[in-house]
Amino acid sequence: MIKNKFLKLGLYALSGALIGYAYYYYIGCTNGCPLSSNWYITTGYGLVSGIVLALPAKKKPEDTEERSA
Repeated sequence: MIKNKFLKLGLYALSGALIGYAYYYYIGCTNGCPLSSNWYITTGYGLVSGIVLALPAKKKPEDTEERSA
């Protein structure tokens, strides 16, 4: 498990960007596809997806004292 949250965020962002570019390179079309016809758009979506996956989920607060009464 990665301890440094910025390192984790950077690794997820980099891997998302690489996956986005790989999608453009191997699957993307040349015309008629607004998302996969430009490498920078597909790479950007991959980057943002990697960042979203790296962010921690919100935890519900524990109210053990109030619920136990």
